[in-house]
Amino acid sequence: MGRIIKFKCIILSPHSLIYENEVESVFLTGDQGEYELLAYHYPLVGVLRRGDVIIDWNHKVSINSGVVKFFANECLIMIEEDVRKKVKIK
Repeated sequence: MGRIIKFKCIILSPHSLIYENEVESVFLTGDQGEYELLAYHYPLVGVLRRGDVIIDWNHKVSINSGVVKFFANECLIMIEEDVRKKVKIK
């Protein structure tokens, strides 16, 4: 079996660091539809709409809106949290 390739994922809100870790995948709802980011995805800047950021198909962060930047195998997601579903993951 091959080794699992990961990338760094950081999720920030205006108030705190929500998540920071090495991950296999991040699933997002963008303004143009849904997509999944995997290691070495092409460089990307996008707008996120209300929904969930799903990390490794195990953890989720509910958001109102946000932006995502994927570059050099690092995913930075800046969000406005959905206060109705505020969930902190460690």
